[in-house]
Amino acid sequence: SIKAIESSNKEDDTTWLTYWVVYGVFSVAEFFSDTFLYWFPFYYAGKCVFLLWCMAPGRCSGAQLLYQRLIRPCFLKHHRALDAALGALGTRA
Repeated sequence: SIKAIESSNKEDDTTWLTYWVVYGVFSVAEFFSDTFLYWFPFYYAGKCVFLLWCMAPGRCSGAQLLYQRLIRPCFLKHHRALDAALGALGTRA
């Protein structure tokens, strides 16, 4: 999804690909912290509000904001190492 977002061919799928990247990062973080988070009151209500904010249309959607400020800089910093690791996995498979 990140490769599709960063490609030169921009279509309307960029919005949903951005959402899915943010949702994937959120899901991985939640997987490791869910044991502790579910003890917080209104955790699931907050999670629903967060996901609705991420799906909101327009330029100020949560997914766009989180992707541009957090995920994209991290990806651009490490994308060569990720490509090399995926290439090595592809040759071994």
